[in-house]
Amino acid sequence: MPRQSISFTPPNDEWLKAQVDSEEYTSKSDVVNDLIRKAREIEAIRARLIHAEQSGFTGQGRAEILAEIKDKARADGEL
Repeated sequence: MPRQSISFTPPNDEWLKAQVDSEEYTSKSDVVNDLIRKAREIEAIRARLIHAEQSGFTGQGRAEILAEIKDKARADGEL
């Protein structure tokens, strides 16, 4: 896995440390990777919603559309 060196402001570093201390994550790297995965998911959902808005109407409801997008994102390895 590629390694990166990044700097955090003191409040962000404290927040990252609290996430690790809560034992939800094993390291700050895990937290950052999870945040990036979530940002990518949001980006993919946003792009698909914009595309859907521009392409016309659908009979699906909001929950059905979101579930379909998440399923596709998982299948594409985006999650």
